[in-house]
Amino acid sequence: MEPLPKAGKDNPSASANLLSKIFFCWLSPLFRTGYRRKLEEDDMFRVLPEDASNRLGEELQRYWTQEVQQAKKKLQPPKLSKALIQCYWKSYLLIGVYIFLEEVIKVIQPVLLGKLIEYFESYDTTQPVPVFEAYSYAAGISLSTFSLALLHHLYFYQVQRAGMKIRVAVCHMIYRKALCLNSSGLAKTTTGQIVNLLSNDVAKFDEVTLYLHFLWLGPLQGIIVTVLLLYAIGPSCLAGMAVLLILMPIQTTFGRLFSSLRAKTAVLTDERIRTMNEVVSGIRVIKMYGWEKPFGVMVDEVRRMEISKIMQSSYLRGLNMASFFVASKIVIFFTICVYVLTGNKLSASRIFMAVSLYGAVRLTITLFFPFAIEKVSESLISIQRIQKFLLLHEVAPQHLGLPVAEKDCMVKIQDLTCYWDKNLEAPTLQNMCFTVRPEQLLAVIGPVGAGKSSLLSAILGELCHESGVIKVKGELTYTSQQPWILPGTIRSNILFGKELDPKKYDRVLRACALKRDIELLPGGDLAMVGDRGTNLSGGQKARVSLARAVYQDADIYLLDDPLSAVDAEVGRHLFQQCICGLLRKKPRILVTHQLQYLKVADQIVVLKEGQMVARGTYRELQLSGVDFTSLLKHDQEDEQQDFHPFTCLPHVLSDRSSVSSLSSSQYSLIEGKDALSMEVHPKEEENRMEGNVGLCMYVKYFMAGAHFSILLVLILLNLLAHVTFVLQDYWLAFWASEQKHISETEHLNGSLPRQLDLDLYLGVYAGLTATSVVFGFLRTLVFFNVLVSSAQKLHNSMFNAIIRTSLRFFDANPIGRILNRFSKDIGYLDSLLPWTFVDFTQVVLQVIGVIAVAAIIIPWILIPIVPLLGVFLFLRHYFLQTSRDIKRLESTTRSPVFSHLSSTLQGLSTIRAFRVQERFQQMFDEYQDLHSEAWFLFLTTSRWFAVRLDVICSVFVTITAFGCLYLKEGLEPGAVGLALTYAVTLTGMFQWGVRQSAEIENMMTSVERVVEYAELESEAQWETDFQPPEDWPQTGTVTFDRVNFSYSVSEPLVLKDLSVTFASKEKVGIVGRTGAGKSSLVSALFRLAEPEGKITIDGFLTSEIGLHPLRQKMSIIPQDPVLFTGTMRKNLDPFRQHTDEDLWNALQEVEMKAVVEDLPNKLEAVLTESGSNFSVGQRQLVCLARAILRKNRILILDETTANVDPRTDSLIQQTIRDKFQDCTVLTIAHRLNTIIDCDKILVLDAGQMQEYDEPYVLLQNHDGLFYQMVQQTGRAEAASLLQTAKQVYTDKKQLTEACSAKDIRVIFETSL
Repeated sequence: MEPLPKAGKDNPSASANLLSKIFFCWLSPLFRTGYRRKLEEDDMFRVLPEDASNRLGEELQRYWTQEVQQAKKKLQPPKLSKALIQCYWKSYLLIGVYIFLEEVIKVIQPVLLGKLIEYFESYDTTQPVPVFEAYSYAAGISLSTFSLALLHHLYFYQVQRAGMKIRVAVCHMIYRKALCLNSSGLAKTTTGQIVNLLSNDVAKFDEVTLYLHFLWLGPLQGIIVTVLLLYAIGPSCLAGMAVLLILMPIQTTFGRLFSSLRAKTAVLTDERIRTMNEVVSGIRVIKMYGWEKPFGVMVDEVRRMEISKIMQSSYLRGLNMASFFVASKIVIFFTICVYVLTGNKLSASRIFMAVSLYGAVRLTITLFFPFAIEKVSESLISIQRIQKFLLLHEVAPQHLGLPVAEKDCMVKIQDLTCYWDKNLEAPTLQNMCFTVRPEQLLAVIGPVGAGKSSLLSAILGELCHESGVIKVKGELTYTSQQPWILPGTIRSNILFGKELDPKKYDRVLRACALKRDIELLPGGDLAMVGDRGTNLSGGQKARVSLARAVYQDADIYLLDDPLSAVDAEVGRHLFQQCICGLLRKKPRILVTHQLQYLKVADQIVVLKEGQMVARGTYRELQLSGVDFTSLLKHDQEDEQQDFHPFTCLPHVLSDRSSVSSLSSSQYSLIEGKDALSMEVHPKEEENRMEGNVGLCMYVKYFMAGAHFSILLVLILLNLLAHVTFVLQDYWLAFWASEQKHISETEHLNGSLPRQLDLDLYLGVYAGLTATSVVFGFLRTLVFFNVLVSSAQKLHNSMFNAIIRTSLRFFDANPIGRILNRFSKDIGYLDSLLPWTFVDFTQVVLQVIGVIAVAAIIIPWILIPIVPLLGVFLFLRHYFLQTSRDIKRLESTTRSPVFSHLSSTLQGLSTIRAFRVQERFQQMFDEYQDLHSEAWFLFLTTSRWFAVRLDVICSVFVTITAFGCLYLKEGLEPGAVGLALTYAVTLTGMFQWGVRQSAEIENMMTSVERVVEYAELESEAQWETDFQPPEDWPQTGTVTFDRVNFSYSVSEPLVLKDLSVTFASKEKVGIVGRTGAGKSSLVSALFRLAEPEGKITIDGFLTSEIGLHPLRQKMSIIPQDPVLFTGTMRKNLDPFRQHTDEDLWNALQEVEMKAVVEDLPNKLEAVLTESGSNFSVGQRQLVCLARAILRKNRILILDETTANVDPRTDSLIQQTIRDKFQDCTVLTIAHRLNTIIDCDKILVLDAGQMQEYDEPYVLLQNHDGLFYQMVQQTGRAEAASLLQTAKQVYTDKKQLTEACSAKDIRVIFETSL
C-alpha cells in the first residue's frame, strides 16, 4: 500500500505552439537530457489529464453499465464492442481528416511526375514543353512530398493515442472487475488468464486503431486511381487492377487463417504461462522432490504444440509479406503485357505515371486494407474474451452499514445453507445457527475440510448463500488462513491505508508480538518486504496479517486460524494480549485447532462435513457427550491450566517472543527461515542493460536457429531477390528509351517503320518478373523458419537453466519478473521479432536499390547524399540514446501493473473484508498512469524521429527532381522516370526501415534478457558418475560432521559447526526459536545450497551423489502444502511409477479416499490452480500420501501439522508411526506435544546445537533451553509433556531390558 511517488514534470505538449506540435519540437529538451545521461522515471512527463486511467476507465465503465442495463431490458447479451463504439466514435472520426488529405496528395503526386517526364520526352522534339512549367511540376512534387511527411505523422500520433486511451480504459475495467469477482467467477478464470487479458488482449486496441480508417479509404482510393489510370494508359490498366483485386481476397484469407491460428496459439500460451507460474511458485517443492524432469516434460509438450502453431502462422505471415512485396511486380507486368499486345507504343511518361499510381494505391489496398480486416477480426476475438470476463459473476455489493454503537454490533446466522459449487450434491455449509454479540468469543473447530473457512467466507459475503439469514451489524475485518503480505514496508502492510497513530500502532505491535522482530530488523518497520512477504518467516507473516486486522479497529473480527503458524509461547501471547486483550470488547469468531484455548471461549461451534454438530460452552459440550474427544484428542486432565486470560504476562515475553528469521525465501516453506543475519534483502532491482546490444547477441540469436551454411544461403537468397527486383524496373526504362529512339529515327528519316523485337523484350521482362517472384517467396519462408527455430531453442535453454539454477535465484527475483521473461520476452521472440527482421531486411535492400539506381543515372547525386547520410547517422545515434531508455522504462513500468494485479488476486478476500477496493483501484490507476507516461513518450519520440527522417527524404526527392532538370542534357526520359519513381517511394519507406532497425535493437533486449537467464549458474549435477547402490539408503543413518551453511556466499552462516548423528530408525524432533536454523538444517541436507563440512547418509557423502538420487531418496512434507494443476494422479505420482491400487491405498491411509472418490473423475479429476479446491489441511494430507508412496528411508516433516485440527494432527502422527516405523524421521515442530514422544530431541539456537538427547533426559536439566521451552507452554501443558516424556522413557527402558534379557538367554542356550 505504498503511495506512489508522482513524477512531477508537467507535460509540455499541452502548452506547445502549432509548429512545435507539428514537428514535435517540445520533445527536444528531453532528447538533450537523454543524450547526456540515462533517463529515469522522474524525467517522464505527467500524463495529460484526458489520458488519465481513472478518467478514461470511469467514462467507458459508464457506457458499459448502460449497455448492460439496456441489454437486460431487451433480453439479449450485452456487447462490449457497442459500448466501445459509443464511447469513442466521434473523436476517432475526426482523426480521419488527416489521413484523407494525405491519401489525396498521394494520388496527385504521380500525375505531376508524369507531366515532368513528358517534358523530357518533348525536349528534343518540335513542340517542347516550356521550362517554367517543368520547374513548377518539380516544385509540386517536392511540396507534396513535404506535406505527406507531416500529415502522415500527425495522423499516426493521433490514432496511437486513441488506441492507448481505449487500452487504458479497458485495463481499468478489467481490474475493477477482478476486485468484485465472486467464487464462481474466480473458478472460471485463472491468474494467468487475467494477466494475459491485461498484456496481450488489450494490446490489440493499440494495433486496430492504426488501420481502422483504411476500411473506407481503401475502396475510395482504389476508385480514384482507376479513373486516373484510364486517363494515363487507357483500358489496359484494368488488367493490373484485376490482379490487385484478385490478390486482395487471397491476402484476406491469409489474414483470417492467421487470426484463427493466433487464437489457438493464445490458448496454448495461456497454458504454458500458467504451468510456468506453478513451476516458479512451487519450485522449492519441485526441487526437494526431485521432480524437475516431469515438469520439464510438461512445459516442453505445451511449448512444442505452441511452436508448431507459431511456425504455421509465421509461414502464413511470410507468404503474406512476400505476396505484398511481389504484388507490384505482377500488377505492372500484366498491365504492360496488355498495353503492348493491344498495339500501343511504350512511353516513359505514361509507364512511370502508371507505376507511381499503382505504388500510391498498392500500400493501401494490399497492406493496410487487409491489415485492417485482420486486426479488426483479431480485436473482435479479444473483445469477446474481455467481455466474457466482464460478465462473470460478482460478489453482492457490500452495504456500508451505518456506524453502529459498540454495544449493538453482532453477527447472527440462521438456518444457513451455502454452496461453493452447485454441481456437487452436498452443500458446503448447512443448517448453521448462532449469534455472536460484543465481548463474546466464538470458537469454531472441526476436522480438516469441515467448512470452517467457508463459514467465514459466507459471513464476509464471499460465498453466496442459498437459503437462511446472515445478519451482520457493524464493520467486519478478517485475517486469512494463509497470511497475505503486499510488497512494501512492514508498516504499510499493517496500516493498510489508515493514518499512523503512534500510540495505537505501538499497542498493536506489542499485542501481536512484533515489537522484538521489528527492533531486530535494519530499518525497523520500514524494512521492505518482497513479493508475497518472501523475506518474512511464516510466523511473522501471520502476525503482520493479524496486526493489520487489529489496527483497522473494526467492530467484528473474523480470525481464520491465526495461531497455527507460530510457536506455543507466541501463540499464547497473541491469544491473551491480542484476541482476549485488545479485542476483548468486540464480537470475535476464531477458527482454531489449538484446543487449549477453548475453555475461554463463550461459545464453541463444532463443524463436521459442513454441518454444525454441536454448539455451546466448553462445559455444555462436555456434558452433552458429543464425541468431543475424537475431534479434540486432548483430555481434560492436561487442561487444568491456570489460565487467566486477562492478566498480562511479564514483559520478559516480548524479548523472548521470537527472534525472527529474515532471510529471503520464496514461500517460506520453512517457518524459521533462519537468519541470524538480520538483514532484509531488498528485492534485487531488475537489471536494465545499458548501451547497445552487442553484435555477439545477434550472432547468438541467428546461430540458435540454424547452421552457418543455411545462414549463407539466406543471405544469397536475399541479394538475388533484390537484384532481380531492380532489374525488372530497369528493363522497362530501357525498353521505353529504345522505343523513343526508334520513333525519333522514323520521324527524322521518314523511312519505313522499324519494329522492336517484341518477343525478345517481353520474354526477358517475363523471365525477370518470374525470378523476382520465386526468390521473393523463397527467402521469406527460409527467414521465418530460421528465426522461429531460434525462439524455440532459446526458450528451451532458458527453461532448462531456470529449472537447474539454485533456489537463491527464486528468492531474489519476484515471480512476476521471471514470468515476464516467459510471457512478454518469449512473445516477442516468437512473433514480433522474426516479422520485424524480415521486414527490415526487405526495406534496407530496397533503400540501397533506390540510391544505387539514382547514382547510376545521375552520378552527381552522390555529392548531396553524403551530408544527408551524415545528418541521418547522427540523428539515429542521437535518437537511439533516448529511445532505448524510454523503451526500457516502458517495460519496467509495465511490471508493477502486473505485480499489483497478481498480489490483488491473492489477497482478494482480505481486500474486500477491509473494504479497500477503492484504494487498490486508485493504486492500479497510478501504476497505469506511470506506464502511460512511458508509453506516451515512446509514441511521441518515435514520431519526432520519423518526421525528421522524412524531411531528409523529401530533401533527397527535391534534389533528384531539380537535379534532373538542371542536368537534362543527355538524360533518357526512361532513366529519369525510373530515378524519380524510386526516389518518391523513399519517403515513408526509409523512415520505416530506420524505425524497424531501432525496433529490432529494442526487441533484441528481449533476446538479451532470455540469454541472460539461459546462462544462469546451475546448481550441482542432477546425476553424477558416482551411483549409490539401488537399495541405498538401507538404514537411513544421517551424520552431520562440522557443517557450516549459508544460503549464498555473501550471506552470514545460518548453521555453524554443526555435528550430530541421527541413528537408523530414530524419530528425532528438532526444536528452537524462530530463526534458530531448524529449516536450514533441512536445506543443507537437501543441498538447496552447498554446505561446507561433511553430511553422510549411510556412510555415503551427500556431496558426491547427484541431486536427483539424493533428493528422491528422502521424503519431505513441507509447511505450505503445494499441489499442482493437473490430475490427482499426477500430483501423487508424476513419474507414473505406481499402480492405481497403490494410490488408493495411500489415500486410504490418510483418510482422503472418500474425498477423492467424490470427485467427478476420481484419480483423473483435475485440480484447480494450486489445488485451491481442497482445504489447506486436505492438501497437507495429499502431501503425506505422496510421502507414503515414495517409501523412503528418511522422512522430514516441516511444521507439517501447523494448519490442521488435532484430529487430523493425530491421524498424521499415527500414520507416521505406522507407515514409517523403519524410517529415520526428522520433525521440525513448534507444538512441543507433537515431538515429545520422539526418541531424541535436537535443540538448536542461533544455528548451533545446544542440546541433543532423549526428551526425558533433557527435561532433567533445569537450565536447559528445552526445559525452558516446555515451561513456557503453561503449567498444565508442561506437566502433561513431562508425563508423556517419562512414559516414553520408561517404556523404552523396559523394552531394551527385555531384549537384553532375551539375548542373555540365547547366549546361555547356545553355550549349553
